[in-house]
Amino acid sequence: MKILSIQSAVAHGHVGNSAAVFPLQRIGVEVLPVYTVNFSNHTGYGAWRGPLIAPDDVHEVILGIEERGVLPQIDVVLSGYQGGEGIADVILDAVARVKAANPAAVYACDPVMGNAKSGCFVAPAIPVLLRDRVVPAADIITPNQFELGFLTGTEPADLASTLAAADLARASGPATVLVTSVERPDAPDGTIEMLAVTDDGAWIVQTPRIPMKANGSGDVTAALFTAHLARSGDAADALARATSSVFDLLSLTHRSGERELQLIEAQEAYAHPRMQFEVEQVR
Repeated sequence: MKILSIQSAVAHGHVGNSAAVFPLQRIGVEVLPVYTVNFSNHTGYGAWRGPLIAPDDVHEVILGIEERGVLPQIDVVLSGYQGGEGIADVILDAVARVKAANPAAVYACDPVMGNAKSGCFVAPAIPVLLRDRVVPAADIITPNQFELGFLTGTEPADLASTLAAADLARASGPATVLVTSVERPDAPDGTIEMLAVTDDGAWIVQTPRIPMKANGSGDVTAALFTAHLARSGDAADALARATSSVFDLLSLTHRSGERELQLIEAQEAYAHPRMQFEVEQVR
């Protein structure tokens, strides 16, 4: 499998491609990383150095890949955080080029906007751009519950409303929706859930909530779920594998006391997930 991953890069820490590439490689996926920024560290520190890469330059890299005759081999285009408006056109053009070369290829979009606690943390134009242009072109999307609400003009707050919102999102284009942080009032205290919805059904998985904020964990989740789904076509299995791997990554990071994901130390969790959480079909 080959994935063209168009995301940010950081030297210190693990977000964007710096979070997604190694776990994908560890499960046997060939990754072609294309960078949208090249920062010293993620912006959560409040200070960073390094360039935003101009959309035209990102496009040039993709054209160079196309000129090597690689696009027919690409199975998945993956994108995450979009720092500026111009990069969406580059990503959508890349998706069109890849699908023209390989009609079986899919586009997986992590529509990063924000979360329920902090609200939107992207430029004001980005959520509308994602909703109106990018998400309708995607085959797989991986929003959190807050982002799903914005995409669908709803306020999902329990399982039924989250399922309904996922169906609305799917009606706009994507066949598969992974909701990466489901909050519902009837869930046990100290837990968090993920929900996968496809044409074949809907599945939920519950894990203990790890009391930490880990930049990049969503990027790892989107990458692993997408790769497993593209490989097997089984959303329940992809959900189980991604959940197991990311939980063990976060557990190890929490125990370490470090701020950044312990991405390398947790590598066995990607290659050999423990499959310790039961996935329940809810529809």
